[in-house]
Amino acid sequence: MTAVDDQPAARTLRFPPGFRWGTATAAYQIEGGAQEDGRTPSIWDTFSRTPGRVLNGDTGDIAADHLHRMPEDVALMAELGLTDYRFSVSWPRVQPTGRGPAVQRGLDFYRRLTDRLLDAGIRPALTLYHWDLPQELEDAGGWPERETAQRFADYVAVVAEALGDRIPLWTTLNEPWCSAFLGYGSGVHAPGRTDPEAALRAAHHLNLGHGLAVGVLRELLPESAAVSLVLNLAAVRGASDAAADRDAVRRIDALANRIFLDPVFHGSYPRDLLDDTEEVTDWSFVRDGDLAEISRPIDMLGLNYYTPTVVAAAGPGHVPSGTPSPWPAADEAVRFLPAPGPRTAMDWPVDADGLAELLARLRRELPRTPLLITENGAAYHDYADPSGAVRDPERIAYLESHLAAVEQAIASGVDVRGYFLWSLLDNFEWAYGYGRRFGIVHVDFASQRRTLKDSARWYAALIAANRGQVPADGRRSRYRRGR
Repeated sequence: MTAVDDQPAARTLRFPPGFRWGTATAAYQIEGGAQEDGRTPSIWDTFSRTPGRVLNGDTGDIAADHLHRMPEDVALMAELGLTDYRFSVSWPRVQPTGRGPAVQRGLDFYRRLTDRLLDAGIRPALTLYHWDLPQELEDAGGWPERETAQRFADYVAVVAEALGDRIPLWTTLNEPWCSAFLGYGSGVHAPGRTDPEAALRAAHHLNLGHGLAVGVLRELLPESAAVSLVLNLAAVRGASDAAADRDAVRRIDALANRIFLDPVFHGSYPRDLLDDTEEVTDWSFVRDGDLAEISRPIDMLGLNYYTPTVVAAAGPGHVPSGTPSPWPAADEAVRFLPAPGPRTAMDWPVDADGLAELLARLRRELPRTPLLITENGAAYHDYADPSGAVRDPERIAYLESHLAAVEQAIASGVDVRGYFLWSLLDNFEWAYGYGRRFGIVHVDFASQRRTLKDSARWYAALIAANRGQVPADGRRSRYRRGR
């Protein structure tokens, strides 16, 4: 078994000095301690306890037990050589009802985590919302209601006042598309509602919550702190160059990408989006002044990317699946097709060209906005072999191809400042429960033993090569067979 520092990268990819090397996680997926520190249920606690919603009836009650194993996990990050770590704060852990004063016990965990990271020389990157809305706010209407955006801004103030002096990078929302369209459109994510108009209302109020949060952060944070938003932009491709297929691309691009990019960066919603969805809603929930709030300047944009999307126009006789769609007003007009190529355990095609396409697009459309790859990774059916090793060559190939796309994008002039691999640990993978493993660290959920996968060693070697570190001869990893 090789040590972390002795695992060579297949090809040394080269990145600029100061490039951020990180991993990313989310609170509900790793923390556990679902009823500790005064924490109350989030929409994901409720959703995961609803029969049939999550694979095998799994919940995040324990997850990877990070709440209790945080010092061990930070030591592991330091051993890998990470420069940055992206984590999220659990809203119901620090403000259980979504209103009122903070629970200090909940905030204390994030204070300890932040201090431990800084002591290890790792910059903390904090995400304020990664899908765990307090259930009490959902009971009052959730993101389709305007009031939730204001409650979010108040919560942001609570966290900023507690941690603003120690966190250099703040993200308002993670993947608002998933919150709006998977949570309120198709219902495959919490809170599990299937209402196309509610999905569009939620998208707008998530945008508004982001804008209000930016205003709060600008007021409370030091000038040196950066403020960002993380979007899971879709690399949408047409099945052909036919006009009808190009129009299918336009429709999905509006619902997946421009519904967030345009209001945040240009202060307006796309005209074609409004026209396409006029039978679903009249958009009267957009009030005077909202777009000015939403378009407050941010310092960076985070991009999450996993796989491309292929669409075609719906031909004669096309019948929608009958299951709720996350695409309001598009289900009858657009067919979604499988992309070619090898597939991950999520049945997602592996295609790094999609990441390259998105980075080139963002350079064209937002040339003055620095970018971060805030999530990128793959799930495979990993297991520990009889020697205790976890071999995951498919994940290494996935990471290498996508990091090569980032390397090439930077060489072409795209301002990419860092890469946060998803994910540090195997975790609760939302509706897939514990049936999908994205981590570069294997977690035995029965014992909570951590074991570095080969991909972790590969990533550590790549980081060391780019940071100019010379591996220590013969050094062994404490995590070579787990703990």
